[in-house]
Amino acid sequence: MVKVILILIVIVNLSFLISFVIDLFKNKKEISKEPGNNIVLAITSFIIFLLSTFGISDFAISTVLYRKLKWVSDKKLPGTLNTQCVIPVAVMALSYISVIKVSIVTLAVCIVAQVIGAFIGPRFVVKLPEKTIRIFIGIGLIIASLLILAGKFNLIPSGGTATELTGAKLIIAAILLFIYGALNNIGIGSYALTMATVYALGLNPAVSFPIMMGACTFSVPVGSMQFIRFGQYSRKITLFTSTFGIIGVLIAVYFVKSLNVSMLQWLIVIVLLYSSISMLYSELKSANPDVK
Repeated sequence: MVKVILILIVIVNLSFLISFVIDLFKNKKEISKEPGNNIVLAITSFIIFLLSTFGISDFAISTVLYRKLKWVSDKKLPGTLNTQCVIPVAVMALSYISVIKVSIVTLAVCIVAQVIGAFIGPRFVVKLPEKTIRIFIGIGLIIASLLILAGKFNLIPSGGTATELTGAKLIIAAILLFIYGALNNIGIGSYALTMATVYALGLNPAVSFPIMMGACTFSVPVGSMQFIRFGQYSRKITLFTSTFGIIGVLIAVYFVKSLNVSMLQWLIVIVLLYSSISMLYSELKSANPDVK
């Protein structure tokens, strides 16, 4: 079953890669005209996806960076955010599924649930006020990080060494991953949410990595091929992230594999707090333009 998942990851992402390469050759003259210093692009691509491999949203970092440096227009930003992460995320998924022990049933159920949510969920999610969703998720992530800290300081029982879910816990995980897949479509990343869920259900914190990467590597390429089809993305940025971003991924994977559970718990707290504070700050700023 592991081999089947790995083969499917390769097939899905190879389809994207073929579309991307064909588009590059068709528009090779346009690539040199696109903004972005090659050296700076190489460095930022490495850093963005090194951090992304630890669960820190590449969408959030890239949005701030690309708009600040004026490397891509707002119209092409959504497409760029999606296309730039396809290959690096595929490498993440292949690496984590290979090096981190997790039940194949748990992994498959979570992946399928999030992919279904990514395609079916939006029709229901879009009916909810986006601001309300973001505020509740931001607060929820803060609570999740505080619970982890409480466990670290022995204020509440802590643990989490399991590598599989069964029964009610597996059903809960499937439902939540379905919701996270839907939320991805309105710009709410699933990485921190998956980390919080995995920890709350008693799994080893490291298990969140193959689950969250595996789910994304099946759903993102499909939408990205549509952005390529309509030319609504930065070819130059995607080219650099698809090469130098992979280096950042591979280095980060090595560190994650060698980190102990205690260190991963601290890392997850940092990721959750970063995600929640940035989300709530974004909402505060949109409601009060004077906030800096």
